Amino acid sequence: MKLSKNLELIGMAKEPRTEKEQHLLPLYLTAVQAGFPSPADDYIDKKINLHDFLVRNNAATFFLKAHGESMLGAGIYDGDLLIVDRSIEAGHNKIVIAAIDGELTVKRLLRRPHQVVLAPENPDYPEFDITHKEHVHIWGVVTYAVHKVS
Repeated sequence: MKLSKNLELIGMAKEPRTEKEQHLLPLYLTAVQAGFPSPADDYIDKKINLHDFLVRNNAATFFLKAHGESMLGAGIYDGDLLIVDRSIEAGHNKIVIAAIDGELTVKRLLRRPHQVVLAPENPDYPEFDITHKEHVHIWGVVTYAVHKVS
């Protein structure tokens, strides 16, 4: 690779970029193997904007930070950035952000024959029966959890 191309990839291009271009990151055509390694291709397929990839509806999307360990089984860890979409229907088995008596929580929404619960994904935490609760509001459906890997 030429030096000028390397400088462009790390954001040091000589020409100023537009705000939209500043958020573009390289997307490689080849998927990475989580099992047996395969030879990597040496080219970029295109550039993507992570916001465009992670956010389907700008007007209805917001971000929250997760706190606690009640959703470990769903792959949501303490400190994760949660991407929440208010335009998605909060149906059975969706992971939702709910306000219970003014307190926010992230839980799995389960609709049972005569009961609606907010269920944790950790057996050390209790379910919340919200069937007849007046002060429960579903804020949106969690679409992604972004976390640092160790």
